[in-house]
Amino acid sequence: MTAADKPPTRDERRAPANLSPEEFRVAGHRLVDAVARFLESLPERPVTRAETATEIRTLLGDGGLPDHGTPADALLDETARLLFDHSLHNGHPRFLGYITSSAAPLGALADLLAAGINANLGKWDLSPIASEIEAQTVRWIAEFIGYPGGHGIMSSGGNMANFIAFMAARTARADWPIRTQGLRGGPRLTVYGSRETHTWIEKAADVTGLGTDAIRWIDTDAQQRLRPDALEARLAADRAAGDVPFIVVGTAGNVSTGAVDPLAALADICARHELWFHVDGAYGAPAAALPDAPADLAALARADSVALDPHKWLYSPIEAGCTLVRDPKTLAAAFDFQPPYYRLADAEAEPGLNYYALGMQNTRGFRALKVWLGLRHVGRSGYIDMIGQDIELARRLYRLADTHDELEAIAQNLSITNLRFVPRGLSPDDAAQADYLNELNTALLERLQKSGEAFVSNAIIDSRYTLRACVVNFRTTAADIDALLEIIVRIGRALDAERRPDSAR
Repeated sequence: MTAADKPPTRDERRAPANLSPEEFRVAGHRLVDAVARFLESLPERPVTRAETATEIRTLLGDGGLPDHGTPADALLDETARLLFDHSLHNGHPRFLGYITSSAAPLGALADLLAAGINANLGKWDLSPIASEIEAQTVRWIAEFIGYPGGHGIMSSGGNMANFIAFMAARTARADWPIRTQGLRGGPRLTVYGSRETHTWIEKAADVTGLGTDAIRWIDTDAQQRLRPDALEARLAADRAAGDVPFIVVGTAGNVSTGAVDPLAALADICARHELWFHVDGAYGAPAAALPDAPADLAALARADSVALDPHKWLYSPIEAGCTLVRDPKTLAAAFDFQPPYYRLADAEAEPGLNYYALGMQNTRGFRALKVWLGLRHVGRSGYIDMIGQDIELARRLYRLADTHDELEAIAQNLSITNLRFVPRGLSPDDAAQADYLNELNTALLERLQKSGEAFVSNAIIDSRYTLRACVVNFRTTAADIDALLEIIVRIGRALDAERRPDSAR
C-alpha cells in the first residue's frame, strides 16, 4: 500500500503530489541507476535519431489532460525511456554542433539537490546559504577569467546575461532619468557591434525600445574581427548627426568561427569616448584562463561588463549564464525597485545580497549550485586542462582537413574549426563551381546530421557554406575527430556521385 492509499488520520492531509520518504528513495535510486546506464551507453548510441515532429508527437499521443494520476515510479520509467531514446544527445562524444557542452554528471545531482531544497534566490532571507553560494560562484568565475571585482549575477544563459549588461549600460550612460522618462526623455541612443555579434543584441535593442535600427553594424576584417577604424568612423558620424552612442559590444569567440574581436583596441576606444564596453564572452571567456590564451582575451579585465555561460565551456548542465560587472552599483541602478511587499525583514547591520534588485527575475532558481559544485570538483587546473584539450582537438581537425585532398580547411579559432568537402577534380577557388560546392556541403550537413553518426553545424564564411565543428565536450577524443573526417568524406563522395554521376573521380 502506498502513502496515497492509506486513509489519512485527523492530523494528516492527503496530497497527491507528495511522496513518502520511502517512495521517494526507491524512485530516486531507480532513476539514478537508469541515468547512470544511459551515460555509460552514450558512445554506442546514435547522436540523434533525426525523427520528425510528427513521429515525436505520436509517441506522446493526442489525449487530453488525465483526470487521475499515475504512480511516480511508472511515470519516471516511461519518461526516462522517452528521453533516452528520442533526444539529441549533446553529451555524445561526436556531438560537435552547437556551443552546448557535455554536461558534468555532478551537475545532474546538483540540480536534484537544488530542486529538493527549492530555494528562491530572489531575496537573501528566502535563501541565505544559496544566495551566498551564488555570490561565491560569481566571484570564482570572475577570478577564473581574470576579471576584477567579482560582482554580478547568475542568469538562464547568454541571451539573458548579455541583456542584463545591456540594461545596466543603458541606465549608466543615458544622461537623463531613463528609468522614469523612458527613451522620449533624451536623444537617440545607439549601439555598436559587428555583424558577427550574436542575435541577443537585436533582441535587447528591440525589447528596450531602442529598435534594431539603433544598432550600428561595424565591418569586420578577413578574420571576422570587428575593425576598430570602422568603429571610430561610425562613432564620429553618429555624434555629428546628434545620436548618443552608449555601448560597444566586443565578442570573445563568435558563433561562426570562434574569432575574438580586438578587445584591447575596443577598450581604448571606449575609454576615449566614455562608452560602456561590454564583452560577450558567452563561449570564449573561459579560455582567458589558459597560459597560451589569445592575447586579446586579457582585455576582458578592462570591460565594464562581461557575459559568459557556464553551460558552455565550464561544462555545467543547462541552464547557467553569468553577468559580471566592474561596478556593482550599476546593476541595482538598472533594476532595483523597492515596493513595500519586498521588505520582508528589518534591515540588518550586514544585509545579504538581494538578487531581485540586480536583474530581471524576482523568483530565481538555484542554478548556481551546479556551477559551484563543478568549480569545487574540477578546480582551476582541471578546467584549464579540459579547455586546452578541446582546443587541441579542434586544431587536430583543422590539420587533418588541411592535408586531405578532398577537404578544405577554412578557419580555426579557439575550439571551432570550419571546413568543407571539395570533390577531386573541383577547385575551391573556381567561382563557376562555388554554387555547386555550397549546395553539396549543404546537403552533406543535412545527411550527416540525420545519420546519427556525428553532429556538426554550419557557418557561412565569405559566401562559402562550411561545416562547423565546435569541441566543448570532455567525452570527445582524437579517435572521434578522425572518425568525423572519414564520415564527412564518405557522405560527401556519395552525394557528389548522385549529383555528378558521369564525372571522373
